[in-house]
Amino acid sequence: MNDDAGVSPHGCTGEDPFAFTASLGANARLIGIDLGTKTIGLALSDVRRMVASPLETIRRTKFRADVARLVELVDSYGVGGLVLGLPRNLDGTEGPRAQATRAFARNLNQLLPLPILLWDERWSTAAAERMLIEADQSRKRRAEVIDKLAATLILQGALDRIVRLSEQPPP
Repeated sequence: MNDDAGVSPHGCTGEDPFAFTASLGANARLIGIDLGTKTIGLALSDVRRMVASPLETIRRTKFRADVARLVELVDSYGVGGLVLGLPRNLDGTEGPRAQATRAFARNLNQLLPLPILLWDERWSTAAAERMLIEADQSRKRRAEVIDKLAATLILQGALDRIVRLSEQPPP
């Protein structure tokens, strides 16, 4: 299956929010993911998929250990899908970080068979940093929360799009 095609409920990855939404069960929460080289920021939606809230930051170690923590969270919160930030370049092209994110999604689907929506996250970390500076947070505090706040912005952007899609007839 092409990465840009629809999403199946058996753990495929895609960029189509309509197909992603169609693959979700009722009342299934979503986890938003901001994938960094040293950390993974996570956010969680409510069951109505209207609001994203910061969840936690995973310090990256080994892939399987990172995924094991993610699986624990998926199981404990009743998560039905993942929204993974796709770090495109400012001009919309994809560089090495985006390729690494796509590889992460493919590998993740082998261990955690949930639908994954790849969501353009070009501005999420910058927006999170700006919000924290405006809130007069110290550098230390910003470093502690930046990743899960970026994940929250990624997830909230996807949730807002999903709500707009639900108000429109299917294509």
